[in-house]
Amino acid sequence: MKLENKNILVTGASRGIGAAIVKELLKHKTGKIYAAARKMGGLPKFGDGRVMPVELDITNEKQVSAAAKTAKDVNVLINNAGILHFSSMLDGSIEDIKADMDTNYYGTLSMVRAFVPVLEKNGHGLIANVGSVAGLAAISMIGGYSASKFALSALTQSLRAELASKGIRVSGIYPGPIDTGMAKNFAMEKASPESTAELIVKGLIAGDEYIFPDRMSQDWGRLWMKDPVALEKQFAVPPATAKEAA
Repeated sequence: MKLENKNILVTGASRGIGAAIVKELLKHKTGKIYAAARKMGGLPKFGDGRVMPVELDITNEKQVSAAAKTAKDVNVLINNAGILHFSSMLDGSIEDIKADMDTNYYGTLSMVRAFVPVLEKNGHGLIANVGSVAGLAAISMIGGYSASKFALSALTQSLRAELASKGIRVSGIYPGPIDTGMAKNFAMEKASPESTAELIVKGLIAGDEYIFPDRMSQDWGRLWMKDPVALEKQFAVPPATAKEAA
């Protein structure tokens, strides 16, 4: 998809992958870029007049509805906002597991429902959902997060089928460990948010339905496509945490 003159909304734009995506998009001849975050003060100073700050908690239905009215010229919706709690299914906090599901799945679903009419009115468009390799094969130490990302993967696939007749394309993005606050407790190779954002934007321009934007996710993605059970078994061995590695 050509990004020239396209108006784009990015959720979770205050830091990490979201902020990096906004910066990467600014390298292209886009139209407006709506940078959405829970707190306006948390947004970086992007230094470009195309960036339109939007206060948005995707779990807040009123704010989601207001965002759809504010960004009524959007052509591309990038659902990046997400949270992660370290919570296993057996002894993790139910509140933490519900919080992951509320943001990562239900919040994204709310955004999609609010913006599909906007995209359709503006002549089709693109929805890109930032999932995780942990939504392809579960990681037990973050079981609640994995469950929410599995749900997001199912949502992405369902939308691809439902929206095809409306001319709205849907891409799923499946990063591995990225050097952000969310992955700070994992002691493993991590890609930078900047290199990740570059590959995400390249994938969107190329029209890829599945985007694996870092070396580790590319390796895991190939294995998942060839043998999902093998990836499940590989992920069954929990990764070391920073504390354990020390």
